Amino acid sequence: MARRLKRPSSDFLLLFLCVFEASIFGLLAFRQGLSYFPLFLAALMPCLLVFQALGLRRLFPHMDMQLLVIGNFLCALGLALLCRLRPDKAPRQFLFYLVGIAGMLGIALFVTKVRNKRPFVLPVMLLAVGSLGLTLLIGESTFGAKNWIDFGLFTLQPSEFVKLALVFVMALYLSERRDLRGNLPALLFAACCLCLIVLERDLGAVLICFLTCVCLYYAATGSLGLCGLALCGAALGALLMYALFDHVQLRVAMWRNPWVSPTEGGYQIIQALVAIGSGGMFGLGLGLGSPTIIPVNDTDFIFAALCEEMGLFCGLLVLAVYVLLFLRAGLLALRSRSAFDSLLCVGVLSSLAVQTFLIVGGVIKMIPLTGVTLPFISYGGSSMVSSMLMLGVLEGVAVNAGKREEDAWLRAQGGEAEEEAE
Repeated sequence: MARRLKRPSSDFLLLFLCVFEASIFGLLAFRQGLSYFPLFLAALMPCLLVFQALGLRRLFPHMDMQLLVIGNFLCALGLALLCRLRPDKAPRQFLFYLVGIAGMLGIALFVTKVRNKRPFVLPVMLLAVGSLGLTLLIGESTFGAKNWIDFGLFTLQPSEFVKLALVFVMALYLSERRDLRGNLPALLFAACCLCLIVLERDLGAVLICFLTCVCLYYAATGSLGLCGLALCGAALGALLMYALFDHVQLRVAMWRNPWVSPTEGGYQIIQALVAIGSGGMFGLGLGLGSPTIIPVNDTDFIFAALCEEMGLFCGLLVLAVYVLLFLRAGLLALRSRSAFDSLLCVGVLSSLAVQTFLIVGGVIKMIPLTGVTLPFISYGGSSMVSSMLMLGVLEGVAVNAGKREEDAWLRAQGGEAEEEAE
């Protein structure tokens, strides 16, 4: 007799995360006197988590609770670090987190409820290209890259959302046709986005978008030749960017030897390495280190601040949580019986994995620093919302896969019942 698949209970994970959130924000609230906002988060964050778990479980019975717990854990950790490093920015990041939750719900509904997604392709392509073009015209430069638009009340980094647009468009085209001619519109769209981001001089976003597209194309077609050709072209493009852009040359030089300019160009990476080393294996203790000395400690170098106060062991645990997220996304891609859903998972997995590797690798001096954010953890509304949208994509695919598995189980049960009746 066929047996229905049972998923492991997530109640223990939910309880652990609720205790973690209440404990870490409670500790920050009474670290020096009484801080009201961390105390507010200590009471509200566990309630938000339970609301998400119960509400989404009722709305989506087949949702992946492990993914929800992992995403919320990383967001809570990022908020806690901001309460320690930049208390003035923590309330704003909490609002971005709330917007991200709403976006996660919306994108999950889109993935599960909208069957014909083809009419959305052209608007998504036009919106992505238009936002990148607008950034070139009126954007603001930061650390050599012109990738921000200031709207007064808030700023926006369009390249964060273009990553998801690329995943959606590429996955849709590649799921319908595998030949080069059939996928030419998607490839031209990707090439156009990459060229615009290169003109913005945003090296990190270029790498993330390009490698995501290559992973998607290879997963869909298995074409080693075309993917290898694309990688060779990217290598030549990287050399060209190095020759043309001064800030790229500076980052490579500081990666090779930051001590050439310890008070200027190499100051960031030196302070990050010193912070990681001073934290040791188990850290100096939350609130007992000096992570505020590290430049841009709330965005690019938040991993170094984490390692200083919580230790290298905690830093490795956080990386292990990311690996669990990537594994869940990979298993979800294998579970899904829809080519489009599988490719969505591959695209989200590739984008998040490449971004995590680029920023952590840059902070520990494994590769040149690219200036991207650490997903879910670093400060930034665009980064937080886009990361939560990607989590929503995974949840939507999980719901679709769960529905198909349940339908298959019910059909098997019905067939067995008919056999027994005969």
